Amino acid sequence: MLRDAAFLRLWSGTTASGLATWALPYVLGLAVLDRSLTAVELGVLLAARTVGFLVAVPVSGVLADRHSRRAVVFWSCLTSAIALPVMALGVGSSPWLAAVAAGVAGAGQGACRPAFQSLTAEVVDEPRRQQANAAMTLAVRVTTLIAPAVTALLAVLASTQVLLWGVGVLWLIAATVPPAGRRSCAGTRPPTAVVTEFAEGLREARRHPWFLAGLGALTAVIATGYSATGVALPLVSRDRYGSEAVLAGATTAYVVGALAGAVLVARWRPRAQGWAALAGLALYGFAPLALLLPVPPAAILAAYVLAGIGIEMFNVPWFTATQREVAPDKLARVSSLDFLLSYGLAPVGLILIAPAIDAFGASVVLGACAVVCFAAPAAAALVPGTRGFSRERRAAGATGD
Repeated sequence: MLRDAAFLRLWSGTTASGLATWALPYVLGLAVLDRSLTAVELGVLLAARTVGFLVAVPVSGVLADRHSRRAVVFWSCLTSAIALPVMALGVGSSPWLAAVAAGVAGAGQGACRPAFQSLTAEVVDEPRRQQANAAMTLAVRVTTLIAPAVTALLAVLASTQVLLWGVGVLWLIAATVPPAGRRSCAGTRPPTAVVTEFAEGLREARRHPWFLAGLGALTAVIATGYSATGVALPLVSRDRYGSEAVLAGATTAYVVGALAGAVLVARWRPRAQGWAALAGLALYGFAPLALLLPVPPAAILAAYVLAGIGIEMFNVPWFTATQREVAPDKLARVSSLDFLLSYGLAPVGLILIAPAIDAFGASVVLGACAVVCFAAPAAAALVPGTRGFSRERRAAGATGD
């Protein structure tokens, strides 16, 4: 895939945007350590970024279906690139300026996601899209594995403001590197209200029961299992094992598992690909289950490796099927619904998990989250079309029925 010049440009831009998305909260966390930010200010900035993301995602889905996807990528990433230096000016001097800039950066981040997803379908032919999606997620996982050490080293040599400028440069790369797509129908119909056009995307999503079922399962796993382990893992590492080693090891194990999953799914084509993807998603249930049980640290690391493998077993076929099955002129809007629910509800889960642990105890919450992680994909697998992540009529025609 990387010998294809157009895909290489798309891959580079997507990787830069993914690294920039990861880097911002990490750099802001370092700013708390060097006292450029307080913990309260960090929470405000991350909340502002999340709000900007959620507001921009549905709007950008409409714009990316209405106009050139390449243009939406450019302007959304450029918006984040401009916001980061402004945030650098506000950090340590003007919390309100920094918060506004964080909201704008989050809006750019959210706006580029559906556009990148749709642009992939234009740049890469359908038979190679699964490899393409695997290559892009592989690049993001590799960078997030090595980036913490690199960023921590840079933090010794440079200030938080300089690092924020560096994140802005990543967004600038994401804005300028990707190629133009093949779509030529943008702008052929008169624009209508954003709400009306987004509703068209919702109707398109409803035409694909497998999509709604898979999205529901993904949202349930992220809002429960992902959020629970995010809150409980540091507590378990400290209270049960007496150090931060399990926290660091589990986080690394998850990324290593995701790398292995991306490599696996780049070539693997099971006959029931949708069911295999949902089975992979259910593997995340082993993470809260391992935190619940009195197991040795190695078992927790193994559970997180499985969770990492499983999430990519789901993600790559999920993106590929969406790009294949959804009407091209509505792909960005359907993709925006995906990002809006799956990623948008994650902060809600994080907010609710800690009070739930205080009220009911960690064991009850982790057990419930494990059940949801196993049950939600299993329930989704019962929906027509999920076997191959395709509409039943198309699947029947492909087998000669």
